[in-house]
Amino acid sequence: MASTFAPRLQGLRAKVLRRHQHRPLVWLLLGLYGCRWRRCETGSVQARTRDCCCSKLEGVTFGLLAAACCLALVFLYFWGQAKNDYNDFDWFNFGLLGFWFPWSAVLLVIAGIFFTYVAVLVLLAVCLLSEGQKLYLHWSHKIGLLLSLTISIAATAVLSNLWSQEWRTLLLSFQVTAPYLHLGGVLLMTLLAWPVALQFFRMNSRVLRGLILGVYLALLVVLYMLPLGLYSPCIKDKGTLGSAPALIGHRGAPMLAPENTLMAFEKAVEAGSDGLETDVTISYDGIPFLMHDQTLQRTTNVREVFPNLTDTAASMFTWAELESLNAGAWFLSDDPFSTAGSLSADERQRAADQSVCSLRSFLQLAADTNQLVIFDLYRPPRGHPFRDAWIQRTLEVIQNETTIRSSQVLWLPSDLRSLVQELDPELQQTSGSRLPLEELQGNNIVKLNLHYSSMSARLTREYFAANITTNLYVISQPWLYSLAWCSGVHSVTTNAPQILRVMRTPQFLMTPDDFYLMWILTDLLSLVLIVLIFLFHWWRERELDYCIVGKVTLENGTYSKFKTEMSDIWSVSSANSPTNTTPNLATITEH
Repeated sequence: MASTFAPRLQGLRAKVLRRHQHRPLVWLLLGLYGCRWRRCETGSVQARTRDCCCSKLEGVTFGLLAAACCLALVFLYFWGQAKNDYNDFDWFNFGLLGFWFPWSAVLLVIAGIFFTYVAVLVLLAVCLLSEGQKLYLHWSHKIGLLLSLTISIAATAVLSNLWSQEWRTLLLSFQVTAPYLHLGGVLLMTLLAWPVALQFFRMNSRVLRGLILGVYLALLVVLYMLPLGLYSPCIKDKGTLGSAPALIGHRGAPMLAPENTLMAFEKAVEAGSDGLETDVTISYDGIPFLMHDQTLQRTTNVREVFPNLTDTAASMFTWAELESLNAGAWFLSDDPFSTAGSLSADERQRAADQSVCSLRSFLQLAADTNQLVIFDLYRPPRGHPFRDAWIQRTLEVIQNETTIRSSQVLWLPSDLRSLVQELDPELQQTSGSRLPLEELQGNNIVKLNLHYSSMSARLTREYFAANITTNLYVISQPWLYSLAWCSGVHSVTTNAPQILRVMRTPQFLMTPDDFYLMWILTDLLSLVLIVLIFLFHWWRERELDYCIVGKVTLENGTYSKFKTEMSDIWSVSSANSPTNTTPNLATITEH
């Protein structure tokens, strides 16, 4: 048994020590990375080397490649998490350009293409390093690398300038995705241990070896300890999760019908909304109606009906003129949420026939369906007959022209709040600003209406302790709704009540024990694998150094000889030339 085990062990050792030259793979890698197809066709593969894996120029290029990959990943992740606000981004560009186009989707595709391109180059480089090859990035790829860097930096800078609040969205996303990003990062660093260890033990330069190992270990330690600084409201004990936030349809259900139309609000009610949100302005003859924009260009056919009044403020039209406009056809033609195709033929016809909705019709629908309502109220411009009576006129509609109860109305406008409370004390006073608690209580505020970027579980609890609930706008993505749910938020304004209503539990919810178990097991398993990889390469290089006795350099290359081969050559030379104690060079070459 022992006699057969030893040869098998020696055979296994020989297989492990043997350097397999994967010529087709190396040929493909070098061709894709450096366009060196012709050179690879000769069948030459780089021999074992003690030099650096690349020249200084290629080293800098690889560093830029890694940086470009990181920047492209950051931009792709940043824009991917901004999906909640794509609609706002597209309509912002509509205001600048005068026509609608899904720029957000185009930007996402561009970000995905550049990240994929750079990531593939990084993968090719890592594979080449794992095969012991030197790096030579082709000039065309270097141009692509610079282009990717430039676009990623420029796009990030422009978006940061125009839409800086999205960085807050990015930080919020880490509260739910960080445990899984940590898992992916540790897996990536573990895979990189193979080429790092290979290059570390093959280099003679102590400086380069120290630099490679130092950077790798520093990143690894930071990654291992990163969960210590992680906070997520979705990591909580069982039984501590509150009820799901109530849903308030943002301008109705704008994914299912044209915004701010009766059809949109009816769709929101059907989808299970608990409240309705809108925007109110006053017509020239004193009729409050629903319109978000300052003009009528985006959501009506004002260009066709009143071509000379396209840029005129919406409040400068009479109600008769407003009623003559179509407020639904744009939804089918522009399809802002790419959902118009899901409507039935009857629903499409109904959407195409929608008109501008009055505040009275909106409030009556809310009264009939027992919905809470909240709205922004725009003051008419100078020269408007109701510029100084816009609040009183709105209160008249609430109190005298509909059957809605004042307690169903979350009164958001801050102008003349004391007068409003005096005229109708039943209104639920709502603040759009996060003011000091004493000031909120002094103004009888019972609800805060804040942008979702202001989300804070601690502040939500503090306000609730003072009998002030919190509503966040506009939340349409399940991950963001999950975060609001875990943070104890009481209601959210959403474009997607039909999507959020069906959620039974928050996404990414886990207990602290599950989180610590995942963290510790991930780090320990990674550490064990990395140590084994480094030990394997250390042992392999040491054994190879022991086997190699010298190198003979000829015009055609460098040849390494093992002890057993040298012994055979020495015996042959001695037998042929008894008087010559030195083997013939030609004999070694032929052998």
